[in-house]
Parts: sequence; C-alpha cells; structure tokens
Amino acid sequence: MLIAQVTDIHLGFQPDDPAEMNRKRFDDVVESLLALTPQPDLLLATGDLTESGSIASYQTLKTIADRLPFPVHFALGNHDLRANFRDVFPEVPVCSTGHVQYAFVHGPMRFVVLDTLEEGHHGGALSAEQAQWLDETLLEDSRPTVLVLHHPPIETGNGWMTEDLDAPWVQRLAAVVRRHPQIIRMITGHLHRAIVTGWHGTTLAVCPSAAPQVAIDFREIDGENPDGRDMIVAELPGFALHYWTGRDLITHFCAGGEHPVLARYNARMQPTVQHILAERTGAQH
Repeated sequence: MLIAQVTDIHLGFQPDDPAEMNRKRFDDVVESLLALTPQPDLLLATGDLTESGSIASYQTLKTIADRLPFPVHFALGNHDLRANFRDVFPEVPVCSTGHVQYAFVHGPMRFVVLDTLEEGHHGGALSAEQAQWLDETLLEDSRPTVLVLHHPPIETGNGWMTEDLDAPWVQRLAAVVRRHPQIIRMITGHLHRAIVTGWHGTTLAVCPSAAPQVAIDFREIDGENPDGRDMIVAELPGFALHYWTGRDLITHFCAGGEHPVLARYNARMQPTVQHILAERTGAQH
C-alpha cells in the first residue's frame, strides 16, 4: 500500500493573486502524485491547509481534492480555522469535543487523525478529553496504526520552530502513545522540513512542506535580537510517500515539479538491473 502525504500548503498566502506561489507549488506536488505508477492509495493532508483559514482558500483546496483519483483525509494545523474548514468540508468527521478527530481503516492499516489546533496559538494542543478519546479509540483495534497530526511534539534544535517537551499536551500525548504499541508511525507536518526521530516507542516522521521550507539553523534564537539569519528558503515543494511492505512502513521524502532525468531503464542500464536482481535472489552465491 502506498500512502501519500502533503502538508503546510498555505493556500491563500497571496489571496488576490490567481498565480500565487503556494498554489503553484501545491500544483507541482499534485502533478507529481498523479504521475506516479502505481498511484497512491490515499493522500493525507496534514494541516496548515490554508494561510489564514479563509472560506475561499478551502474552496480552492476542495476543487483540487475532488479531482484526485484517490481519497484525501485532512488534519488541521495552526493556520487553519475549524469552523471555516467544516463549512467547506462538512463530511469530515468530528469527535464528541468538536475537534476534527477521527479514525478510519484503509487496506491492512488503521489511521487515527488528531486535531492539535488551538486557534490563535502557534504550537500544538491536546486537551485531556482529546487524549481520552485517543486512548479509547486506540483500544478499539490492534491492527497496525498510523497516528496523523499536524504538530510534532519534539525538540528539533531549530530554535524558533520547536515544541516545549514539558508542555502538558506533549505529556498527555506521550502517555497515550506509550500504551499502544500498534502505533507504527506518527506522521506530522508543521516544521517545513523533512525530519525523522524516535518517539516513545514509535517512529515520528515530519513531512517537508508544499510551501517554502524553513531554513536550518541550530543556533539559539534571541527574541530581542533580530540577527539577520535565514528563516524561510525557496527549496522545492516537498511531499512524502509511506510504503507499507506488509511488515514495515518505509518513508520516502520527495520533491514536486519537473526534474532532469539522468538515466532510464534501457538496454544500456539493463546489465546493471540484471546484476542487482540476481544478487537479490541469491543467484550470485
């Protein structure tokens, strides 16, 4: 099974520009997904779907999602507005607390989507009621599970884009994750970088953003001293592909858009391919 992920699209950053950069970057990611063979089985869009949560931006997103040949499942990020999202996507489930939290099964895997949005707040949030919902939802099914959320509850070293590991929401989430070994992956966004780390017995993968990436800088940042460091860089729009082998979930980080092809599988490359395949089957031993 092939699971695609896109995150931090930030549609509507230039709301009056029909050729806005973030829309073009998202289109490049979508075209790259559509060009894949085989096609993804589903797409996870993990928050910051829009820049400011406008109805118009969500309508644009819906127009794009509706033309995709595979289902799209949404999570919300700190730039989203829950009411406006629900107005345009009323079919997306909410839990008893009113958060956009839900679980679904696709093929051999289960996906549990969390809503870590606290409107007006940059970092993540997860109430005690939400954590209880997560714990109870995970108890319902022991099949391999992917936990989907926007905010990664990790310290990144990149001073201004990181979480407080002692924050109550992080501690609540950690306590639940530790209790459920069927969580084989946490899939997140928010940081505008490709990052992988271990987290309380599972693996956490942060997808690079469709919008411009955050520059890497491991120096501490001083809120009183704007030192001229790079903050946002126009690297290629990113996405992720998570491939389920039947035993493991393998994550690939990719870049959207067109790229020069340096080699194709033709007669010149055939001996190399044959050699590799023969080694894999043990014919060389």
